Amino acid sequence: MEFQVFMQHLTNGISLGSLYALIAIGYTMVYGILRLINFAHGDIFMIGTYVAFYGVTLLALPWWLSFIVAIIFTCFFGMMIERAAYRPLRNSPKISVLISAIGVSFLIENLAIVIFGGRPKAFPIPPMFNKIIHIGGVSIVSLTFYIPVITLALLMGLVYFIHHTKTGMAMRAVSKDYEAARLMAIDVDKIISLTFGIGSLLAAVGGIMWGLKFPQLVPLMGVMPGLKCFIAAVIGGIGDIKGAVLGGFILGLGEIMIVAMLPALTGYRDAFAFILLILILLVKPTGLMGQKLTEKV
Repeated sequence: MEFQVFMQHLTNGISLGSLYALIAIGYTMVYGILRLINFAHGDIFMIGTYVAFYGVTLLALPWWLSFIVAIIFTCFFGMMIERAAYRPLRNSPKISVLISAIGVSFLIENLAIVIFGGRPKAFPIPPMFNKIIHIGGVSIVSLTFYIPVITLALLMGLVYFIHHTKTGMAMRAVSKDYEAARLMAIDVDKIISLTFGIGSLLAAVGGIMWGLKFPQLVPLMGVMPGLKCFIAAVIGGIGDIKGAVLGGFILGLGEIMIVAMLPALTGYRDAFAFILLILILLVKPTGLMGQKLTEKV
């Protein structure tokens, strides 16, 4: 493989891995506190993309304002889902919460088909994200640079928030023990709702960047990326933010490089994620950076 071609695929892999990492953080944050897999996370990702789309096309908002509105709306949308579907089951068996999460996912997907329609829509791409940059014979779309930078900035901000603010300290306390956190005068319900809000915010940013990178919107667009980002979180060690980022990059780079080196396996690109998941679970069930966790009761 020529060096220029290799660099082309490498940048694409880093870009895709950044997207997976950003969305996987939402899974891992919710699991870290609730021990709950929010299977509606991929659909929240889809909602954020559609809100951004209609903000630009229907309301004629500037693209940057539409993106901000979409991110804020999706943040509150995630908090509403937590309030309506998960909080009433807080003290129920884990299987009840899991069924609720799956039900919410199907509900959002089918409502989206009814409201948005099943026909694909073209996501508008601002010119600044669509410029071609030439570096040493390699042609790279400017969005390829923006995605890792935005992901890194949000990751650094999140890590700082969790480790250097009182709210972040409260989140870490709730992740360890609900009852002890309540005894420390921490509003557990508020912290859990905020966690869902932050995870949904990251999903919205990831969804918008996904729409810019793959500009075709359909109501089921969040299903496969949602599954892959869940796999990325498990590979890295679900519950660990840095592990989710590592898993996202491994998955993104692996997908692109396998297709680049073995074009005959292009049709099996999605299967790579599931094969990698099985191998990781066989070798290290807690993930690459995961630690053994006790079940909350």
